[in-house]
Amino acid sequence: MVYLTRLEHFNAAHKLFNPSWSKEQNEEVFGACANENWHGHNFELYVTVKGSINPDTGFLMDVKHLSKLIQTHVVKKLDHKNLNLDVDFLQGKMCSTEVLATNIWQQLQPHLPQNVQLHCIKLYETPRIYVEYFGE
Repeated sequence: MVYLTRLEHFNAAHKLFNPSWSKEQNEEVFGACANENWHGHNFELYVTVKGSINPDTGFLMDVKHLSKLIQTHVVKKLDHKNLNLDVDFLQGKMCSTEVLATNIWQQLQPHLPQNVQLHCIKLYETPRIYVEYFGE
């Protein structure tokens, strides 16, 4: 089994809040992330796929194709967007990094070649905070 990782980047804004809670409760739980005027991050997205090496190419997968899939199905939908308002696959969901990572998985999984499996989505919200999701 070989693992291949592609790094992509996007910028996006969001607000963490639970609409069924009061403003005070949201601020108590989410702090500055509940800012009514939103806040943004420079996200780093690591997509790791796994599978067997193709003996004809020596590749697990063409990394240009992997990058194109990530750009088409994820980055173009998220980059310079408001995650709470602009992203169809996040409508009605909490826009935490954990939820974002699981939904990125759902956006990519159906588009990978049959011989390649998605192994991990690692999403850095800041240099010190990241989420890893393995599809479980």
